[in-house]
Amino acid sequence: MTTAGSTTSASGAAPAPVGPPSAAAAAPPSYLAAQRGILSWLFTLDHKRIGVMYLVSVLTFFFIGGLLAVVLRLELMTAKGDLLSADVYNKLFTLHGAIMIFVFIIPSIPASLGNILLPLMIGAKDVAFPRLNLLSYWIYLVGSIFLLYSILAGAMDTGWTFYTPYSTQTGTAVISATLGVFILGFSSILTGLNFIVTIHKLRAPGLTWMRLPLFLWATYATAIIQVLATPVLAITLLLLVAERVLGIGIFDPAMGGDPVLYQHFFWFYSHPAVYIMILPAFGIISEIISVHSRKPIFGYRAIAFSSLAIALLSFLVWGHHMFVSGQSELAGMLFSFLTFTVAVPTAIKVFSWVATLYKGSIQLTTAMLYALVFLFTFTIGGLTGLFLGSLTTDIHLHDTYFVVAHFHYVMMGGTVVAFLGGLHHWWPKFTGRMFSERWGRLGAALVFIGFNGTFFPQFILGAQGMPRRYHSYNLVAPDQLPLFELLHRLSSLGSHVLTIAFLIMAGYLLHSLFLGQRAPANPWGGATLEWQTASPPPTQNFVDDPVCSHGPYDFSDDPPATSAAAG
Repeated sequence: MTTAGSTTSASGAAPAPVGPPSAAAAAPPSYLAAQRGILSWLFTLDHKRIGVMYLVSVLTFFFIGGLLAVVLRLELMTAKGDLLSADVYNKLFTLHGAIMIFVFIIPSIPASLGNILLPLMIGAKDVAFPRLNLLSYWIYLVGSIFLLYSILAGAMDTGWTFYTPYSTQTGTAVISATLGVFILGFSSILTGLNFIVTIHKLRAPGLTWMRLPLFLWATYATAIIQVLATPVLAITLLLLVAERVLGIGIFDPAMGGDPVLYQHFFWFYSHPAVYIMILPAFGIISEIISVHSRKPIFGYRAIAFSSLAIALLSFLVWGHHMFVSGQSELAGMLFSFLTFTVAVPTAIKVFSWVATLYKGSIQLTTAMLYALVFLFTFTIGGLTGLFLGSLTTDIHLHDTYFVVAHFHYVMMGGTVVAFLGGLHHWWPKFTGRMFSERWGRLGAALVFIGFNGTFFPQFILGAQGMPRRYHSYNLVAPDQLPLFELLHRLSSLGSHVLTIAFLIMAGYLLHSLFLGQRAPANPWGGATLEWQTASPPPTQNFVDDPVCSHGPYDFSDDPPATSAAAG
């Protein structure tokens, strides 16, 4: 991909990676320096600034949710529940789940990295609807404040799924929390709508669908799910609030309602929401593996169309969360079959990534290390999902720590690890600064050790019958108590290593903002459009109107520009 006035090799390959932009190209101020002052950020229409504000927000909530998780792990180091009361424990794990799911993971990649990168990657000056983009961020903040207000209002103890009939009967702050999630849904819908229109209408000349970077294919599929599935959750939560406020019997059997109906509504959204979280992660891994192995992606079309297939199939498998809810045996068998089916397009991606790595010129950068960690942890998460998709084994493993481990291997070992990889991959582009690769590799290694140390013991706990959401487990299985306590302590120790890894990461990234070496335009030698503008980009993204003349992974033979920070 090139910009107007630039040159390509005779073969049509991408231009050689370049160092700092020329004086002429660097003349426009970067988006970071164009305007100063807090109000210039809060009321900006620049997609990059909005993306950075999203990034700061989601990382802040990640810190809050992670802090709650550390407290929970401290509580579980002993079997007697001697740190927190049962009521406080219930509220903490509910808040941990709600914050991590609705405020962090769902918007983490699409709203932050997606906002920063999507117009750059298609050669546009901004998204299709900049004002709608800013509105979506403000809605996100309002929804997050409502959710956090529930802490002051007494918190909630229902679990992040708000299952009825308990959520209609408890005296905790269910209404403020569910209204917060309801408001957050509008932000998700508006972002998805904006991205769909932007990809359809604002692509640079020559950027056909088969030249789109795979991150954008994943973002596009994610946006479809956001627009179609999120309204179902909104309606469900409104019905829940109406039942609590007006006493209408919808889900509460005491008033003639059906609690299983709530589960159908909730999971019809929430299983597609899993792919809102993981599909953008797939897109990031495709970019990292191809660029940092200096090799065109294997099976481009298969990866692109598998993203759309996952978006479609995600609407058909919600019932595997309800195998023990009393649904018919026929429904259980159908949902089990469909669950195995959705694994096929995901497996296509994994095989394509591994094939891309084969005989590639692999650069073990921090971003690539996170991609390799992703391949390991997400594969474990995906394979253990097959146990939960099978009717017979799910009955034994349902509501045990096996489910907790599987979920975290997919969501944290998948989405969060890919998010960290993408953050390091594009950090020089949107900040204009290089970070220390030495510290970055150390952080990635500690994330790998800490994550597996935290969650792998939980597979064994679940297989041995340890139920999840228990604040005290000394009476669960007295004969298994020594094993349970040992595994919980190993898990808690792993969480401490993970905490250290995140603190190191925060340290060197913040250091790079102020003291890091200035980044060249294309430090990794990427071939997509975002690497063909300055780092950080100017307000209008490109000095010249970009033109796409080749595919997103057609690399030149020249090595990428290097930096002293890589040491």
